[in-house]
Amino acid sequence: MFQNRQVTRWILLAALLLLSALSAILLQQAQSLRPAPPALSTPVETSYSTEPILPIPLEIPLDNNKVALGERLFQDTRLSSNNQTSCYSCHNLAAGGADRRRHLRTGQQDYGMTNTLTVFNASFNYKIGWDGRFASVLDHLDDPVNNPSALGSTWEEIVARLAQVPEYKQSFRQMYPDGLNVTTLKDALTVYQESLYTPNSRFDQFLRGNKAALTATEQAGYDLFKSYGCVSCHQGVNVGGNLFQRFGVMGDYFADRGDITPADLGRFNATQDEADRHVFRVPSLRNVALTAPYFHDGSAQTLEQAITIMGTYQLGRSLSETEVDQIAQFLRSLTGEYQGKSLEE
Repeated sequence: MFQNRQVTRWILLAALLLLSALSAILLQQAQSLRPAPPALSTPVETSYSTEPILPIPLEIPLDNNKVALGERLFQDTRLSSNNQTSCYSCHNLAAGGADRRRHLRTGQQDYGMTNTLTVFNASFNYKIGWDGRFASVLDHLDDPVNNPSALGSTWEEIVARLAQVPEYKQSFRQMYPDGLNVTTLKDALTVYQESLYTPNSRFDQFLRGNKAALTATEQAGYDLFKSYGCVSCHQGVNVGGNLFQRFGVMGDYFADRGDITPADLGRFNATQDEADRHVFRVPSLRNVALTAPYFHDGSAQTLEQAITIMGTYQLGRSLSETEVDQIAQFLRSLTGEYQGKSLEE
């Protein structure tokens, strides 16, 4: 009896396997007779996993009420001790999220003697600041608030001033169980800065499969950008901002430029480690066409000049005018959108 059951099971299993094989053959024949699908008139999304640069996410989930509150705070001069300066004073969104000056200036004093880094896409950076002394956007907030050359205030003073504004008191009570305090104030400013991302650049569209988004010259520039090794420092979602590098790998930029200042010491100022002398956090190249002048010292007035200098001192290459133009055109394709509108001027 037991042996008969076993034989029956094996026969049924064999029959099922044979039926599966016949079904697969019939399905393959049917598919071969099916007409080919028409060519698509619109580009399809393709994998960009093999590319060294990743597109910025099209959407990042954030609390819109906190974003709106943080935006008001970002533009409010009451954050400064003299009621004249706001975060927006140095990070103007209409100027690429920077100030387009060689050095950041507030009033009659130089603040840091370095070129202002853009606030756009700052939350994607590995560290904040040219010397990378700040771990995050949140960690960075204390510096401009406390610095006498920037806002020149304290968090406690700011909370006291804002507490006199009924609209602020009400907004904080609605969004935070603890209402207005130093922690919630910092959180609102941080959430707002996290909202300053600029997706859907033409290059991002290219990465997502729309090969017509870039011109032939821009694609040639991207090929040079990769083949010459620019992507060894400028990669990832922010096209940089995720590592440190010495300025002058293939030549002594500072000796050739002369007039060395403390700001030229870079990360050494944060670590006091001799190995970090003239080492800087690699800047993001997102929206780079909008944020001239370039480098920590603001010495390059144009994108083409910056590319030529980088070729000489970082790559050890003397780039031709054609190569410089191709790379510059590629970099201009990195200009994205903010709140659905292109930042291109």
